[in-house]
Amino acid sequence: MTNNKNTFHAFCDDVLADHDAVEIARLIKSKALSAQEVTEAAIARAHKVEPHINAIATESFDKAISQANSARHGYFAGVPTFIKDNSPVKGLPTQHGTDAIRAKPEKKNGPYTRQYINLGFSVLGKSTLPEFGLNATTEPSHTAPTRNPWNIDYSTGASSGGSAALVAAGVVPIAHANDGGGSIRIPAACCGLVGLKPSRGRHVDSDQAKLLPINIISEGIVSRTVRDTAYFHAEAEKFYRNKRLPAIGLVEGPNHKRLRIGVIVDSITGYDTDAETRKTVLDTASLLSKMGHTIEEMPMLVPTTFIEDFSLYWSMLAFMTQKTGRFVVDWSFKPDKLDPLSIGLAGLFKKNYHKTPQFLYRLRKAQQDCAEVFSHYDLILSPVLAHTTPKLGHISPTVPFDELFSRLMQYVSFTPWANASGIPALSLPMGQTEDNLPVSVQFMAGIGQERTLLEIAYEIEQAKPWRSVHH
Repeated sequence: MTNNKNTFHAFCDDVLADHDAVEIARLIKSKALSAQEVTEAAIARAHKVEPHINAIATESFDKAISQANSARHGYFAGVPTFIKDNSPVKGLPTQHGTDAIRAKPEKKNGPYTRQYINLGFSVLGKSTLPEFGLNATTEPSHTAPTRNPWNIDYSTGASSGGSAALVAAGVVPIAHANDGGGSIRIPAACCGLVGLKPSRGRHVDSDQAKLLPINIISEGIVSRTVRDTAYFHAEAEKFYRNKRLPAIGLVEGPNHKRLRIGVIVDSITGYDTDAETRKTVLDTASLLSKMGHTIEEMPMLVPTTFIEDFSLYWSMLAFMTQKTGRFVVDWSFKPDKLDPLSIGLAGLFKKNYHKTPQFLYRLRKAQQDCAEVFSHYDLILSPVLAHTTPKLGHISPTVPFDELFSRLMQYVSFTPWANASGIPALSLPMGQTEDNLPVSVQFMAGIGQERTLLEIAYEIEQAKPWRSVHH
């Protein structure tokens, strides 16, 4: 189950092999495999690696086996998956990665969970996340960290870190993720996966997203293949179609149209992108140029106020959780049990609450500003993160707040713009560090242009296939 003493995965010669979700769905439909065989294999894989990676918040194995042979509808009928532990699933608690609540089993599925399960998935349980999704690493202060299957000394990213670890390790081919500042793209980048943050409003919104002054949250998945991501979004669109956005439809390969692609290497934070990340972005730009796309280096066309604006919005969410968690999250909520990062962020907002009208106004303008950028470019290529995946502990919530905040500013500097503006953005693994960790790049497109992102992803996947943790 391991390649070396620090790598842990579940890939083996069972019925799952290294199939993606589309192939597993096909094998089940053709009766070459049964849903029960597939479910049992995924559970066996989970048992083998979970003690090493700590990616499962709550398991539902017995229920998944008992329901394996039930009639299912949906393209992905019988395909095993996990749902992130901030999305309500009937019969399972929603713990939000925190020690501040003692959640009881949910009485019904959440709005987005209904869309997700409608596609036919077999839910094996809930995946881990940092407290309320506020950190960029999945290592809650009250329990064991989630570890990266590529090298268990390192972070999986966050906030969908548990889902990313389970997919990268081969437990399941696809898992639920959501993204409020990079939480699909960051763990996908750390774990060598495909991570598409769709446009604002592309999927059914969660109840909590509906309450936000600016909805920065997008729902989606992490997967090992572009095909799984493309088919997932095509099938999700059959359940719910936002008429204000262009349809994605089923994307099955590259487009022959050549694109104008802007390249950004350094962020506006003042911190340089590290050498391995910079090389990966520039190598990707060179590959795209050889394919015939027009490549132009460009500055990060984001107002310098954006750093503080998004930071204060992020801290406002922590403050709102601290003050209203009992009513909005769970009746058992105890604010004194929040981790030091959540408390520090809430304190930061208290010091700056008078700036709220201004930063909300500027963040709401981000979509308009973004439209201007994409009148000149079809896509923007950038790093996902400003430096390679850190070791566990580097951005732990137990690091003193001022130091942790500074480290997060240095690390997470390319993803939040897509959340504020509502544009879609995609993480693809394009490089490798000396420590056997993936290095990924980000592509951003204009609002509603997920199809363009998927087409370029197929083209890159064919030209330069990425490694999996087992080979």
